[in-house]
Amino acid sequence: MGFSTSLSGLYANQQKLNVIGNNLANLNTIGFKASTVQFMDLVSQSVGGSSMNPMQVGLGVTTGSISPNFRQGGVETTGIATNVAIQGDGFFVIGGANSRSYTRAGDFTFDANGTLVTPDGQPVQGYTVIDPATGRVDTTGTPTDIVLPPGVLRAPVATTLFGTTTNLDAGAAAGATFSTAVQIYDSLGQPHVATITYTKTGAGAWDYDITVPGEDITGGTPGTPSSIGNGTLAFDAQGRLSQVNGGAVADVVIAGPAWANGAAANGFTWDLVDANGAASLTGFGSPSATSSSTQNGSPAGTVTAIGINGSGEILATFGTGATIVVGQLAMANFNNPQGLTKLGSNRYGESAASGLASIGIAGTGGRGSLTGGAVEQSNVDIAQEFTQMILAQRGYQANSKSITVADELLLETLNLKR
Repeated sequence: MGFSTSLSGLYANQQKLNVIGNNLANLNTIGFKASTVQFMDLVSQSVGGSSMNPMQVGLGVTTGSISPNFRQGGVETTGIATNVAIQGDGFFVIGGANSRSYTRAGDFTFDANGTLVTPDGQPVQGYTVIDPATGRVDTTGTPTDIVLPPGVLRAPVATTLFGTTTNLDAGAAAGATFSTAVQIYDSLGQPHVATITYTKTGAGAWDYDITVPGEDITGGTPGTPSSIGNGTLAFDAQGRLSQVNGGAVADVVIAGPAWANGAAANGFTWDLVDANGAASLTGFGSPSATSSSTQNGSPAGTVTAIGINGSGEILATFGTGATIVVGQLAMANFNNPQGLTKLGSNRYGESAASGLASIGIAGTGGRGSLTGGAVEQSNVDIAQEFTQMILAQRGYQANSKSITVADELLLETLNLKR
């Protein structure tokens, strides 16, 4: 029994040395997570006796678990736009629906086809469908390959939503006017200037008229603005927008004109109220002014650069100088990350022990945040690994000595007959 018990100790400590060696070998591997070894004793044998407590002799040791330690690794800036590091929990989603795997290594690049891939060519998964109503990425569907070939002419996006942050002077005299302009785009990517003209009609009351150049629309008169929408606005005693077109405060829907260049007619929404219910128009006693304007359209343009920001959004810069969101990285988390199966190449596979992947985007559902232009380094602690190596080595030596002693005792027993 002494031989087998000591032999189990040799095997267990050898396994620990193997794990430590692998950890040290991956000291500089991007996104690598060190593994830890836990031992547990084997079943004990009862040797009887008259003691009131059980008299048992242990039968050795075995490896209880070898599991990855997902402690955060250091984040190193690389300056490469397509690199991204996770801070917190979560994994990037790699491969198609039938060969999906997960990784912490964000050293991504684009291949010859414009597909975002890992260093070994596996496609990175994300969302690339743009919701035409909001101009934002739709993250409700199933993630797919991210294909964004640089240098390819991107189709224009027609403006469907525009807005301004404007104050209309409460002290202005009746009949006073104020105008502000917003550049919008039609379905062909042609720009048009929409001018919003406000005319004061009384205390806290204004008319508005939205016009575009007459030569831009079918049937318009060149040199004369053509109206595409008009109505009334009212402000309360605190200068807050209280009525739009005689009703409740709400966004204004404007029917799109027939453009003279043959572009499809598209309607617009004048964004007057944000998601928190705050209006973008005020009527305070301050000079009329527009502090900002927004719209969600863009002209056709060639993609000249692509990067990833801290939210996992993929940003494309066009030759026109515009930067828009064209996609977003998918992220996954698990109930038990330690249950994941290592697949090599910095990737993990789902298992029964890990549970099913919960896929979404950064900063939601317990998933961590992202840092663009950086990668997460290995979390191997060289000092700790060397300490554990010494302990495992001494454990191996001690068990070797136990076998030697057991052999000497057996030899003495055999020599009793002499």
